[in-house]
Amino acid sequence: MKFGLVLAFMALLAQGTGPAPTCNMCPGTYIPNTEIQAYVKRAIANQLTDQQIRQVDIGKANVGVAVVYRGKINNPNANVAEHDLVSEVYHVIDGEATLVLGPDLVDKQRRPATETTVRLLNGPGNNARAIRNGVTHQLKAGDVVVIPAGTGHQFTRIDDHITYLMIRVDPDK
Repeated sequence: MKFGLVLAFMALLAQGTGPAPTCNMCPGTYIPNTEIQAYVKRAIANQLTDQQIRQVDIGKANVGVAVVYRGKINNPNANVAEHDLVSEVYHVIDGEATLVLGPDLVDKQRRPATETTVRLLNGPGNNARAIRNGVTHQLKAGDVVVIPAGTGHQFTRIDDHITYLMIRVDPDK
């Protein structure tokens, strides 16, 4: 009899302790390609690099959706960027580039907290002179790159341009 009561009690407890969504009753977010392309045209016309399209609260984190357009560069010593909390995912829409990734940064310099990109886009982090033992990737349309927080990233060559969708995951909101 006692065993049966314990089992019944355990079954009742189990019903209320299952997983729950981290975002309670949150709507989905849709961004049509026409809107993304309008941001690309605006970037080219106004010489803009990084444009935030949406910032979406997903419960325990925010997800930012941006479009980035970068023009021609050929600089093996270009600045390295690194973000403390924000991870990024790039999906290349158009163009090609050489991107170097790695966590071992040379001559790190803290970005000022007052910088617009720190306040509005990427959060706190560092710039650096180079990435020690970085891995070089040749990006082209259709490629996806995942850059965890704390990983340096550096564009060293863009022959003409590169356009990519950037997803930023910010656990600190």
